Amino acid sequence: MDRLTSMAVFVKAVDLGSFAATADAFEISGPMVGKHIKFLEDRLGITLLHRTTRKQNLTEPGKAYYARCRSILAEVDSADALVAGDLTQPRGRLRVSLPVHFGRRCVAPILLQLTRRFPGLELDLSFTDRISDLAEEGYDFAVRTGELEDRTDHIARRIATQKMIVVASPAYLQANGTLETISDIAAHVVVLYRRSGIVAPWVFPRGSEPDAKVSVTGRLRLDDLNAIADAAADGEGLAWLPLWLVKDRLEAGTLINVLPTERPFLYPVHAVWMKTAHLPFSVRLAIDELAKSLPDKM
Repeated sequence: MDRLTSMAVFVKAVDLGSFAATADAFEISGPMVGKHIKFLEDRLGITLLHRTTRKQNLTEPGKAYYARCRSILAEVDSADALVAGDLTQPRGRLRVSLPVHFGRRCVAPILLQLTRRFPGLELDLSFTDRISDLAEEGYDFAVRTGELEDRTDHIARRIATQKMIVVASPAYLQANGTLETISDIAAHVVVLYRRSGIVAPWVFPRGSEPDAKVSVTGRLRLDDLNAIADAAADGEGLAWLPLWLVKDRLEAGTLINVLPTERPFLYPVHAVWMKTAHLPFSVRLAIDELAKSLPDKM
């Protein structure tokens, strides 16, 4: 059997979750789908899929092999497109991992617009605030906010920066007083963002000097940015939030930038992908589009 064809059958079987659907897609029989996968398993000496009458699951080696097969097939498609002179029309499936709120509000609209421009492009978006394993979970790239861990097998490109500001409701400020400087934060109630048990300090740029960092404590700790914005608008206290999230509330007057003379801290946004010699055209196109369009939403 042709190894590349068997890889394509294997990837399609995982994507569709069904041997029968895969058989239809390749116009082959269901048993032939099984033969392609068995060919790979015999060649590798491992089990790729656990399959019952009701469901199929990738094994741990199968997850890693699936991710590499998807990358290989994408590069083959790119090579074919290059020879055919058709790199202006991306095709195939693009799998992207996005943070929940930022992904839904800022990233997804850009990528969905891309699919309208290129009908041959399929989009598979996953919204999660955990750090996805790109190789094991088969993502083409991820969008991540904040500082990145140092990974030699990853490549990252900064595509935007979030502007972080301190906000509160008019009712809260009327009851508790306004702020003049960041040192006043300590005298106020704050609504904190906490993820994985960690509360990060609030950071304020100081030009050529080191950033000023304010350690914040409080009894209101949430791991959802929208819920923090809601709590701040309800008068529960100060909140340090990205401008894109609270822009509508600022315009409506339900939240106020309490330190307008402070320059916003710029929180980085990166696209991250597995290191590869040739980045598939559809991935490069999507990342370029995000780098072009995301700053306008910040």
